[in-house]
Amino acid sequence: MNEKEGKKVIMETIAEGRKMEAYAEHRTKDMHACWTCGVISYKKKPMKEIGKKWFCIDCLRQLKEVMDTFDQWEEELILERDARKQLDDGMNL
Repeated sequence: MNEKEGKKVIMETIAEGRKMEAYAEHRTKDMHACWTCGVISYKKKPMKEIGKKWFCIDCLRQLKEVMDTFDQWEEELILERDARKQLDDGMNL
């Protein structure tokens, strides 16, 4: 490759890079970052806006799992508190 062809390839590469930058800036409004995990999504990963914050599907699934087991979690905390209270009352005899 001669010098002229090398310069042409370099110029084409620079032009392609600028086109990609312009496209990315144009599409930035369609990109969202998950508020909890920080993953950036552009239409490939489902995201949901809740209030003014965006959440990815994975974080919403984890949140759903926590909410589905919330009653069980609360019951375990109550049992633990009652057991502690009984132990404390038993030691005060």
